[in-house]
Amino acid sequence: MQILVTGAAGFIGADLSQKLLGQGHSVVGVDNFNDYYDVSLKKARVEQVQQHAQASSFRLEQLNIQDRDNMAALFEENKFDVVVHLAAQAGVRYSIENPQSYIDSNLVGFGNILEGCRQSKVGHLVYASSSSVYGANKNFPFCEADRVDNPVSLYAATKKANELMAHSYAHLYDIRCTGLRFFTVYGPWGRPDMAPFRFASRMLKGEEIPVYNNGNMIRDFTYIDDITEGVSRVTQSSSSKENYALYNIGRGEKVQLMEFIECMSKHLGVEARINMMPMQDGDVPRTMANTVALRRDFDYQPTISVDEGVRRFVNWYKEFYSL
Repeated sequence: MQILVTGAAGFIGADLSQKLLGQGHSVVGVDNFNDYYDVSLKKARVEQVQQHAQASSFRLEQLNIQDRDNMAALFEENKFDVVVHLAAQAGVRYSIENPQSYIDSNLVGFGNILEGCRQSKVGHLVYASSSSVYGANKNFPFCEADRVDNPVSLYAATKKANELMAHSYAHLYDIRCTGLRFFTVYGPWGRPDMAPFRFASRMLKGEEIPVYNNGNMIRDFTYIDDITEGVSRVTQSSSSKENYALYNIGRGEKVQLMEFIECMSKHLGVEARINMMPMQDGDVPRTMANTVALRRDFDYQPTISVDEGVRRFVNWYKEFYSL
């Protein structure tokens, strides 16, 4: 298949591109290489993808998904069988400081993706939603059938809006759209703004790590390989009963944040210095995915334990930064 992956220099996008290429697909990647975090890390991810790709099987386009004309031209010039849309302005906390960037990328940009799929008759759009849409949901673990109309951050609101936009395109234009609500993804080549990266950096420098809600946090930490295996299964599925579907994608296991920090300490070989902090605006105390639907429809079976995932992340981190 010819597959478009947006956000191809991102954490999930680069890993997924490499997996799809290894399965024999042709991938066109799109990324604008913005400076939300270290651009050199994004370029290093792409180099990894290119090293594992045959010359004709991977092409990277430096484009901004907000650019309507250039995105329309990309769709017109290529015949994509599937689009995997991962590009977005990420980060719950950053959305409080820079709301306009989320409106531009996550709403306008997603609209351009939907239009491209409509105009070029793409067979299947798989797009990234987020566990953030659940907000302070009272049900636990979070299930796709739960109400998600009370977001506590603009980032979450834009992801819920994406789900609604996709639903209308699926209904009006007969486009198959599958949304994936990602739960906390971590592992080698991860994002520097996320907890594992920040913990490792501060702990190895002997600095305190801020721990919010006084450590009373639960997360469904999911290793990157398990995530991209699930995404690739959805991407390659040939049929669906409905044009529109939503799935949680996570390990389906609750992990206390303090337990995760203890695991980091063990594999880093350093003691964590903790600075207990109150809950931050836009954050939620707990997340955990009910993954029954994804397991049922795609035989999704995460295999990497948190202990093993943290070990792999720490080994990569030390090697990448020559520590």
